[in-house]
Amino acid sequence: MARKPGPEAGGEPGVTGEDLELWKHVTRQAKPLKKRGPPKPAPEAPEAPAPKAKPKPAKQKPARPQAVVKRPPPKPATPELEHGAVAGVDRRSATRMSRGQLPIEARLDLHGHRQDEAHRELAAFLAESQARSLRCVLVITGKGTATDGGGILRAQVPRWLNEPGNREKVLAFDYAQSKHGGHGAIYVLMRRRR
Repeated sequence: MARKPGPEAGGEPGVTGEDLELWKHVTRQAKPLKKRGPPKPAPEAPEAPAPKAKPKPAKQKPARPQAVVKRPPPKPATPELEHGAVAGVDRRSATRMSRGQLPIEARLDLHGHRQDEAHRELAAFLAESQARSLRCVLVITGKGTATDGGGILRAQVPRWLNEPGNREKVLAFDYAQSKHGGHGAIYVLMRRRR
């Protein structure tokens, strides 16, 4: 059957007999959805009558007050930690941590590890430390060299401590005292498991 030229060829848009046959073929094979009847054909829109004078607006009924559902306020985002930032930690514990006076209950030496290995080991170490209810742990990053900008792990570990999953386990962290590695190590004060 010949097709009418479409709008792109300068002809009138329309449905051809071929289009109708294809549609009938498709609808014969279609199966209705469960618990629903076949779709109802859309009614043809009647031609709009000529506009008349604007009718007066109907009186609107006052809206019924809807029940207010009280939801708990959203949890505030956990603030990002920095070296020595001690929000949520009592002053005495923070001072003892930064002075290296808290007993170090576990150590993780990342010195010499590749970033991906170090990242995985840090996450596992934090999870294990929290599961064991440890309070203060030491993460050794190494100081790095001048050629690598002072140590890749030294720069990455504070970022990793702030990642979701790790941040919920950490209360605070700070550079270690020289007897524990100085700027090549970090004291981490762990959050107690609830």
